[in-house]
Amino acid sequence: MFFKSKGSTFDWLIVGLGNPGLQYAETRHNAGFMVADRLAEKYGCNFNKNKHNAIFGECNIKESRVLLAKPQTYMNLSGKAVVEIANFYKIPIENIIVIFDDISLDVGRIRVRRKGSHGGHNGMKDIIELMGSDEIARIKVGVGKKPHPEYDLKDWVLGKFPKDQQAELQKAIDNACDAVGVIVSSGVDKAMNRYNG
Repeated sequence: MFFKSKGSTFDWLIVGLGNPGLQYAETRHNAGFMVADRLAEKYGCNFNKNKHNAIFGECNIKESRVLLAKPQTYMNLSGKAVVEIANFYKIPIENIIVIFDDISLDVGRIRVRRKGSHGGHNGMKDIIELMGSDEIARIKVGVGKKPHPEYDLKDWVLGKFPKDQQAELQKAIDNACDAVGVIVSSGVDKAMNRYNG
């Protein structure tokens, strides 16, 4: 189902996860969208394509041709966009990077992984199920844990970052963008060594 050989005009597919719509902008669950937007600014990518259940565009990152995408299906159905784009553009699974929020990491931290379970993240869960593999590189952006166990998880991830966390959040977004560049140019292992502190 997925292409293992070259044959695409693009080298990488980078996907930031989130929910479309102004009501979800800047929420914890949209950390992946925030990173995608910063990557777009940094590398001159316009989200000028609206198909395959996503908005996406193309740019060059570290001498690689890249598709940068934000699924528009809502978080829990993110896999549909990833599968459709990967299949249409013949991008192999080992050249896909997914960026998403992680409540187990403090705000300001990121973690790079070569593969692994979805860790309770519904967007990543859908991607893994539809791709038929958990061997997908990912960058997790810390959004902090719930303030107490009884706090509703949905309310937490759909809440916005307070002002006193903005500096740490921006640092994490910048580091996630830099980690993308390292993965594309030098591989996941180098990015893991550099950013998984």
